[in-house]
Amino acid sequence: MIKVCSKYGLDDLPFIPGGRVMALGMFDGLHQGHIDIIKSAVRLAENTGLLTCVQTFRNFGKNGEERLLYTMEERLKMLEALGVDEMLVLNFPQVRDMSPEGYCEQILKMRTGAAALFIGHDYRFGKDAQGDAALLKKFASREKISFRVISDRILDGTDRRISTTWLRQALADGDVELASRLCGGRFYSYSGRVCHGKQAGRQMGFPTANLEISEDKFVVRRGVYCSRVTLGNRTLYGVTNVGRRPTVEDAVNDVAETFIFDFDEDIYGASIKVELMKFLRPEQPFSGVEELTRAVEENKAQAKAFFDES
Repeated sequence: MIKVCSKYGLDDLPFIPGGRVMALGMFDGLHQGHIDIIKSAVRLAENTGLLTCVQTFRNFGKNGEERLLYTMEERLKMLEALGVDEMLVLNFPQVRDMSPEGYCEQILKMRTGAAALFIGHDYRFGKDAQGDAALLKKFASREKISFRVISDRILDGTDRRISTTWLRQALADGDVELASRLCGGRFYSYSGRVCHGKQAGRQMGFPTANLEISEDKFVVRRGVYCSRVTLGNRTLYGVTNVGRRPTVEDAVNDVAETFIFDFDEDIYGASIKVELMKFLRPEQPFSGVEELTRAVEENKAQAKAFFDES
């Protein structure tokens, strides 16, 4: 099982003879470019008998307020599936004013005992992002640390480099199919425990499984999506509305509410994952429950047609 180190500092990072193979970056979206870096580090670690450690950050962005594409728990599960042994989580406000040289000496050399470093070409670090691949290469050469810059991944059929910025824009546009391509076929998802809602869906004849979207989690374009639901070892399908339900509630916080096809079980409190596979329409207020019900029935028919075709 992957070990999470240093959520609040570096004191719990154990010494390892031979050092670690380090993959450095934010790795928020875990798109294909990120995966290339991490898989390269994992391969070297497996070939040399060392551990792979992915270094990332929490409280990243302006004042630590930027919503991340994936929660720390979600990133942890994905990194574990890639074969990573450890995740080193640095508190960004505590290290952002550290000089690049101090970062290399105090964190990479003294604390992690890095034996190898893997980065993307645009990796920046240290105060005012002054550290770059050239500085890191000099440090690695001096300390006899293996160092490799992984080339950009270009999306098949295009000449455009895959990036977190592009991924965020695709999700903000509701283009979850493009987002899936950027992530190597992985659909964007929300996960958590099913919570009680206002029961409005049940009263209209389509009960939903509701997930509250945490305040630190990115919100896709609000609207209706074809979705795939993982419940335990079962895979189910349905239609999901992401948003604030303006017709029946106009909530303050965003919710992912999913009507699951051919399903009538009480799953309150159960852990589920909802993957968004195709955008159907933007969220919109309706004149009343009757108009909303007609729209939901149309979306259910569209989603069933999508799954039948695919």
